[in-house]
Amino acid sequence: MNDQTSYSPGAPIIACHECGLIQRMRALPEGATARCSRCGAALYRERRDSIDHVLTLTVAALILFVLAHSFPFMTFKLEGREQVSTLLTGVIQLYRDGMWPLAILVLCAASLVPLLKLLGNLYVLLPLRLGRRPWGAAWVFRSTEVIHPWAMMEVYLLGVIVAYVKLTDLARLELGIAVYSFVALILVMVAAEAALDPRKVWERLGPQASTPLPLPAATALLSCHACDQVVRARALRHHARLKCPRCGAALHRRKPNSLTRTWALVLTASILYIPANLLPVMTVISFGRGHPDTILSGVTTLIAAGMWPVALLVFFASITVPVLKLTGLSYLLISIHRQSPWRPRDRTLLYRIIESVGRWSMVDIFMISILVGLVSLDAIATIEPGAGAIAFAAVVIITMFASMSFDPRLIWDRQETSHARQPGIRV
Repeated sequence: MNDQTSYSPGAPIIACHECGLIQRMRALPEGATARCSRCGAALYRERRDSIDHVLTLTVAALILFVLAHSFPFMTFKLEGREQVSTLLTGVIQLYRDGMWPLAILVLCAASLVPLLKLLGNLYVLLPLRLGRRPWGAAWVFRSTEVIHPWAMMEVYLLGVIVAYVKLTDLARLELGIAVYSFVALILVMVAAEAALDPRKVWERLGPQASTPLPLPAATALLSCHACDQVVRARALRHHARLKCPRCGAALHRRKPNSLTRTWALVLTASILYIPANLLPVMTVISFGRGHPDTILSGVTTLIAAGMWPVALLVFFASITVPVLKLTGLSYLLISIHRQSPWRPRDRTLLYRIIESVGRWSMVDIFMISILVGLVSLDAIATIEPGAGAIAFAAVVIITMFASMSFDPRLIWDRQETSHARQPGIRV
């Protein structure tokens, strides 16, 4: 989307989530992505027959979900004894060990949220395919988009790989049918996500706004972060609270108290990061002898065992990523407070990276849940979760909330831009 003058005056308009620039929409070739002409963020994609493809993949994913949760996941064999685990065994064992916050987190991220997303898509897309609009469709579809970052099955699979590698020298492991179903489920859900065109779903629930640009001086626009609708603020003045007429989400010019909330979350996560690295995340008990492990000592053990790729993976996901997120968010907050004009496009890209990588730090938590559920042979071999795991999980969750509460449009609010050089207006 680089030539604003090529659009017809009646074309729909869309606001960039990351810099706030209003731009006109146009038809794209199959597979193409429209990007913001100012900050480079993806605005929308063109997917042919999106609803049909996603419906087929969603049904397949639901079948695989049932298979993955119904059959044995892995079997741990040591000294003539064996322990069979399912996807929910780790959750149950964490709860029995008194680690119910971790149990709830793992249950939601690896099973419950992905299931809700699948059911939500099926509830909305199937009636739309049949030419009907289901009750509450806008709220349901908006909710599936909101919970999407918390569906972490691919991160859980990475935790499975790390746990498998850690246990190969200790005992014999056998993969069950559920592992293959789980891998297939992830692939199908990734394909469904790639095939989904949210814009076409929202257009069936309500047309995208179209208004002449530039606007009259007395008119202001607000953009909806949930469905990308652009609304004239003057038309909604009689409402006590401004809400999107298409999806019902609250409308704000900027996220309320974005800087204050983000600072509070960043400082909280920074404090929790200390016990997360000092306290043991788990204790390995073998033949009555216990050996507590912190995150760093676990990496050291992997290096000593010659497992360099896995050690680097754990180090990057559990140590490097949280530090970079906290440092990066702090830098963005400080630059906004100082009204820095320095390279706003690059700072927006930094925010985009921070927002996308944070969830991968959950690898260690998922690995612990798998090990706890799999290695439970009393005095022969047992793995118990430690207090450091709760602190580290809190760091991951809080940093994710911090990146969500940060409004990248504040980066551009401080810039002196010329309308003659920018193809659109800011909202």
